[in-house]
Amino acid sequence: MLNVDVDADAAAVETRIRIGWNKFRQLVPLLTNKDTSLVVRGRLYSSCVRSSVLHASETWPVRKENEVALQQAEMRMVRRMCGIKLHGRVPSKGLRERLGLDEIISVLQQTGCDGMGMCASKRRQ
Repeated sequence: MLNVDVDADAAAVETRIRIGWNKFRQLVPLLTNKDTSLVVRGRLYSSCVRSSVLHASETWPVRKENEVALQQAEMRMVRRMCGIKLHGRVPSKGLRERLGLDEIISVLQQTGCDGMGMCASKRRQ
């Protein structure tokens, strides 16, 4: 029974990552445009791509595998937006700072639920 829940949670995260990549591909002309500042690209990414990835993330249990998968997917997108190859050896933190983005895990934790089932969005109201 426990294995089924873990597989379902992993499948939900993989599905959200796939949706994020689809949204990213739709916005590639804007997100990789050299005439647009990196900060504007970061805001566009955050509002469109990241929000589609983190949609309904309050219901996910935060597991290490899920965190790693989200971080890897985001950093691939961030590197592509900045035009930096992996062999360029530019630190991830520096790229996120250029775009004005926080780590996806910190954003995920801000939107999550506490142990009582009270979600952050409900606590703010």
